[in-house]
This record gives sequence, C-alpha cells and structure tokens, in this order.
Amino acid sequence: MNTKNKKIRVRFAPSPTGYLHIGGARTALFNWLYARHYEGTFVLRIEDTDRLRSTPEAVKAILDGMKWLGLDWDEGPEAGGEYGPYFQMQRLETYKEYTDKLLADGKAYECYCTAEELEERRKIQLSKGGNALYDRKCLNLSKAEKEKFKQDGRNPVIRLKMPGTQIIVNDLIKGRMEFDSSLLTDFVIIKSDGIPTYNFAVVIDDILMKISLVMRGDDHISNTPKQIVIYNALDAEVPYFAHIPMIMGPDNTRLSKRHGATSVMAYKEMGFLPEAVVNYIAHLGWSSGTNQEVFTIDELIKGFTLKKVSSHSAIFDMEKLNWFNGEYLKKMTEERYAEMLVPYLQETGLIGDSISDEQYVWLKKVISLMKSRVRNFRQFLEYADYFFTDNFQVEKDAVKVLKQEGVRETLGELAKQLDKLNDWSEENIEQVVRNIATEMNLKGKQIIHPTRVSLSGKKVGPSLFALMEVLGKEINVNRLMQSAKELEQ
Repeated sequence: MNTKNKKIRVRFAPSPTGYLHIGGARTALFNWLYARHYEGTFVLRIEDTDRLRSTPEAVKAILDGMKWLGLDWDEGPEAGGEYGPYFQMQRLETYKEYTDKLLADGKAYECYCTAEELEERRKIQLSKGGNALYDRKCLNLSKAEKEKFKQDGRNPVIRLKMPGTQIIVNDLIKGRMEFDSSLLTDFVIIKSDGIPTYNFAVVIDDILMKISLVMRGDDHISNTPKQIVIYNALDAEVPYFAHIPMIMGPDNTRLSKRHGATSVMAYKEMGFLPEAVVNYIAHLGWSSGTNQEVFTIDELIKGFTLKKVSSHSAIFDMEKLNWFNGEYLKKMTEERYAEMLVPYLQETGLIGDSISDEQYVWLKKVISLMKSRVRNFRQFLEYADYFFTDNFQVEKDAVKVLKQEGVRETLGELAKQLDKLNDWSEENIEQVVRNIATEMNLKGKQIIHPTRVSLSGKKVGPSLFALMEVLGKEINVNRLMQSAKELEQ
C-alpha cells in the first residue's frame, strides 16, 4: 500500500452487543498502531443497527475498554469529528439517500417475497442441485404488482443486483483473492423496517468517512466481495483491505471463554496492567522480526507495519499473558505498584478505606519482597495475604511440615527468643534462628521450613528473614506461639 500520497484513515467499528473482547481489542490495536505509525487518523464508529441486541451499557463497556488500553481515537463518540455522527442509527437518512440512488440507477430493487416463500424456493433449487440464490422474482415487478403487495401489508426489502462479474481483492495480508459474483445472491441492503444491513451501512460509512484501509478479522472475508460490489455500484473508490487472521485457543479451536477470552475490562479485574495486555495482544499476529518481546508503546508504533502481520492464525496463551504482566510488574516502581494495588486490597478487605503514611511505607516494603514473585495483582492477594491478616489458609502440602517431630518445641523456643530481641532487623532475626538451630542440634531446614509455614501458611515465598522483619515482631511472636499451642493440643 502506497502511504506517501494518501491520507491514512482507518477505523474500528464494533457492534455494541456485548463487551470489548480480546479479538476486538486486537483489531482496534492494529488499526490504532497503523494510524499512529503513518501519522494518520483513527476513527471509532459504533455499528448499532442490531436494535434488539445493541445497548448503551455495551457502548460504555467498549469505550471503557478502549480507554483502559490507552487506545485514544481521533474521531468518534465523545471526540466528535467532521464526518459524524458516529453511531449508525443516527445516520439512517444518509443510508436512504444512497438507497434511492441505487434504486433510481436500476442497481437495486424492491423485493416483497416472504420468508416462507423464499424458503420454499430455496428447497426447490437445492433439490435440483442448484445454488440457493435468490431467483430475482421481484426484479421486474410492475407498479401494479408492487401496489398489490403493499395493500396486502407487505413491506419490501431492498436487494442489490449482483453484476455477475469477477471480483478481485488484493488483500494486504492474505494476498490476491478472487470471487465470482455470479455465485453470490442478490443480497438485502435495506431490511423491511428501513434499517440497513451490515454490509450496506459499513460501505456508506467508510465512503463518507474517507476510510483508506479496512483492517479487520478474516472472519469478514466473505463480506468483502459484497461490499466491493456496493462500492462499484456507487462508483466510489474501493479502499485497501487487510484481513487479520483469527485468534485461536491453545487447542487450535476458536477463542472462547474457556481460553480466557473474557471482557477486556475483566483482565483489569483479574489484576493485569493495560500496557502488558497491549504488549501481548500486539504479538497475536504481528512480529517485530527480532527476539525482543517487551515493547514500549512508542516502540510498537515505530515497528508496526502490515508486512510484519502474519497470514496465519495466532494462538492465545494465558500463561504468556501472565509472563508479560509479570515482566511489567518487576520493572514498576514501588510507588506506582502501591497505587494500583491498593484498590484490590481494599476490595477484598485486606486494608481499610484509608491508608496512613506509616502503612504506605510498610506496604512498599511488602511490595519490594513480593513483586518479582507474582504476575498479576490478584495473584499478589493470593500469595501475600498473610502480610495483611492472621486469617490465612495453610496450604495442604504445608500442613505436614508442621506435623514433623520436634516442630512444636522449635517454634515455641523461637517465639521466646524473638520476644527478647530488641533490635528487630533481618540480620538479628537470622542470628536468633541460627543460634536456636545450633543449640537444638537442628539442620537449617528443620527450623526454617516450619517457621515459614507458621508465619505465612506457605512452603515457598520471599527470603524468610526479610519476611519476618517486614511482618514485625509482635506478629511473628504471636503466630509462632499460636502454632506451637495448636500443635500441643
């Protein structure tokens, strides 16, 4: 595609019938990156002609998802623009103007056939080994015949007359594709209630919004020849097309909830960072051509071209997304980490609605211990719950550590010695533990493992002595004494 002499205008045009999912987010991201790379315009358009399923709540969910990901739009809802409105249901008069033109030019016609009649004739065609194409029964109706249908209470649909020519698409990702329009039926462009169908409305909008490239999922390939016929019927310039391969699950089936394909905002709820989600979904079908995996937004913009987009399906891997998120968390400052973590802690009741300066300083110490060990904020709550509450569960595999011979005596003695410690520091705590091990003739693991389980309920975690220092003297002594007491009972 020659981008030097043509103003780049791309769009993301979701239907507000549900949340913004990963596939939609990837399509939006690729369009956004393309526009930013070529200093073009990114348009957001809401295709809400499905009146039964479109809802204001879904519109909000889409906008919220886009904003969370950082995909700002140059034109569209809330942003405005010279080619609005950007909701299709607010553009019905415009679609009617173009419909009237096609009818006047003989390129479209009214069809009064009922669904029952169409189904009956379709069955006959199939029984004779033919294709189930519309037989153009209404193509040449007289005025009298049309009037009779109207008197019978029939409202017509408008069908586009297929030209019967070869349609060639030079897709920027898939390559050359050919379609024989004689094998395509005269499809409906306006339904009987006056609402345009998807294929018609999208073409009119793309013409009037001067979209130069239509980049979308390859599940739309079957729509492309129909849309090109509409462009040609209106003597309009056909944009470039680029169809992105589908995202599949690890089992090579279409991405679904069982693979983690939930709402983009659900990933926020799950404790993921927007920049990590963007970085990961950028890799679903695009490659930099290098071994680099973690990119800044500016690096993604600079490196994104369609030449680097694969023509093969991408595989969504939840573990890889977790890895990306973990990499971002490791590099995050304790300050920003704390700012983003606090709402999750408050939501689960691990801290109160307000946090003091002293608590904030302490929280940053906990984060410093844990941030390299967790891959999302929800995992932080699971792995670090013992820092915030005494009411934590002991892992099943860890219970047997406490039931080993001599553990009760060891924990009881450790509690006594720690209670006497005046200078509470990691180094002094370690010295106390080592001294007790020597005095009781214990190997290091015989005191370290049960101590960790008593204090955290877990077999693994950050450095034990650093953990003990951050927990504080009182909590250490109380938990160790409680464990010894429970073991005695």
